[in-house]
Amino acid sequence: MPHEIMTIEEVAEYLRVSERTVYDWAQKGQLPGGKLGTTWRFKRTDIEHWVSSRLGATPPAPASQTTTDSLKRILSPDRVVFLDQTDKKGAIQTLCAVLATSSLIHDEHELEEAMFRREELMSTGIGFGVGVPHVRLASVRDLVMALGIAREPLTDYESLDAVPVQIVCMVAAKNSQHPQYIRALSAISTRLKEASVRQALIAAPHAEAAYRLFVGEEV
Repeated sequence: MPHEIMTIEEVAEYLRVSERTVYDWAQKGQLPGGKLGTTWRFKRTDIEHWVSSRLGATPPAPASQTTTDSLKRILSPDRVVFLDQTDKKGAIQTLCAVLATSSLIHDEHELEEAMFRREELMSTGIGFGVGVPHVRLASVRDLVMALGIAREPLTDYESLDAVPVQIVCMVAAKNSQHPQYIRALSAISTRLKEASVRQALIAAPHAEAAYRLFVGEEV
């Protein structure tokens, strides 16, 4: 693991410049650092921020912010519903209809057929009461999602850990969006890994509150 406190030699190696250059920059106050006795020392975070500012970049966003932004891009409040069904087929049909309200979906019938073909290969119940039915289709214009919440378990929705599914995240993307597709599935998994979040979603009083919980906004 890299040390938080860096020497001139380590900073020079990190910046790919000579040790003399680092020394000169530090002496002139151009590089964040300080002396401990007669020896220069530098905080790694200060050096990283200094490099970012010089290269015109910004520090990476926290993981939680990245997840929130990712989910907001693909889900809107009108595509969050509470499911009346207690069976998997009914839940998937309902969410296909909800997802098809987006202009990004060209053909609801094609979407539904593709979702059920995917389920025939293997159930998309990923565990912890969560199902993530997902497909990529040429007719889908961009990555999009619908969220369904069942107050009562969907009894026939098979899951890896045999926990009954109550939260269903349906995702559709176009064929060329494999990286974005994988990132979206990862963001969903990250958001729902906490039991408290899952419980709050199931108990949410209405769709707007559920949406805000899911994307990580304060309620």
